[in-house]
Amino acid sequence: MKALSNPVAVPETPVRSQFLWRISFIAGLGGILYGYDMGIIAAALIFVKESFALSTRMQEIVVSIVLIGAMAGALIGGTIADRIGRRATLLWGAAIFIAGSLLAPLAPNVYLVIAARALLGIAIGFTSVTAPVYVSELSPPRSRGMLIGLYQLALTLGIAGADLVGYWLAGAHAWRWMFGIGAIPAALFLVLILTLPESPRWLFGQNRKAEAEAVLRTYTNEEGASLLLDEIRTALAAKVEKRWSALWSPAVRGSLFIAVGFTVLQQVTGINTIIYYGPQIFALAGITSNKSAIFSTLLVAIMNVVGTIIALILVDRAGRKPLLYAGVGGMTLSLFVLAYAFHNQIALGASLGMLATACLMVYITFFAFSMGPIAWILVSEVFPLHVRGRGVAAATIGSGTSNFIVSLTFLSLINAAGKSATFSIYGIFCILTLLFVRFVVPETAGRQLESISAETSLNTQ
Repeated sequence: MKALSNPVAVPETPVRSQFLWRISFIAGLGGILYGYDMGIIAAALIFVKESFALSTRMQEIVVSIVLIGAMAGALIGGTIADRIGRRATLLWGAAIFIAGSLLAPLAPNVYLVIAARALLGIAIGFTSVTAPVYVSELSPPRSRGMLIGLYQLALTLGIAGADLVGYWLAGAHAWRWMFGIGAIPAALFLVLILTLPESPRWLFGQNRKAEAEAVLRTYTNEEGASLLLDEIRTALAAKVEKRWSALWSPAVRGSLFIAVGFTVLQQVTGINTIIYYGPQIFALAGITSNKSAIFSTLLVAIMNVVGTIIALILVDRAGRKPLLYAGVGGMTLSLFVLAYAFHNQIALGASLGMLATACLMVYITFFAFSMGPIAWILVSEVFPLHVRGRGVAAATIGSGTSNFIVSLTFLSLINAAGKSATFSIYGIFCILTLLFVRFVVPETAGRQLESISAETSLNTQ
């Protein structure tokens, strides 16, 4: 399969920026919840392990069960997003976030902690499928990458917030409060979603044309609304069945390969081992204080935010692929340096902790301005309208499955293969990612959604 060429960008539709910033901010709160509930386990696990005397396998289950929930949520959420709408699906996600955030602090045993984490995973699946799609369907091509990328920025802020809360509460071993604080942004998310309109592209696809036009006129002029309606009408003219099997049709197969392939590679390069097991990695590097290990994890999370801001500035200016080449190249180098450092742990002595912190800060910075946001930008761009919800769900399931495998095996892989070999494996996957970007991933910057999916289809026929 060949990478797609770069056609000439189409004329821009005038859009009221205030409206777009508002919907992007509110949808981004879903990313904050995603990041918080993913990131808080790094600090909380230390004290959950002590409270319930958990084995290595049980620790891995507590961490990774959220990903099973996320895959289930993506599977259900993709169908719901196509049937009842993007806005309603986000409302359901917010309600489930609140339920999971309140259940975890009340858990008398580890099994209820696991159940609460599974609920949070379902909410993550709902929002991670729906929020980027929702924003992409309201965004003009010239700023779509940045606006979708705000979701990823929100995710990184959620992770950094979780690490900050974990550091703040570490002295009191207050893991129940760590989980419970997540209910506050979840409640705010629920209230704000109520103020959003439905996606006009989805409304038009449901034959609710008058409502679609009304929404369009809230953020563009008459000429812009007419132009967008013509684009949507053209996209809907070629009907694609609303069944999961439609993802394997010639019209969609290429999009599916790009989206699932790239999101799987995003995970197997090891990013979430740092998010979930950061304190344990720093402990392996000789940082023995729990609070110091959590603080080092917080530093890494801050660089995650910085890198994502860089992506928002450059993703529509420089394009997707140049950022991917630079970012994945930097990830590869930092992982192999970290592997070398662990291989020479005795010789490095006390300096290993500082070197490991530096390597992980560099790694996550390069990830954050490349694979982190661009994976979900691509996923929300490449699918045709009729299967966009299911397509993003399929990519989320692929991401979640690979994330689950990596998270469930990380501590066991460290024990079996050693620290140096483990990080070398992730570095090899980075090299495979560079090849995938070179030969498969299209450049989508500045293009209408309908032209991207149409050309992806042509490349597989």
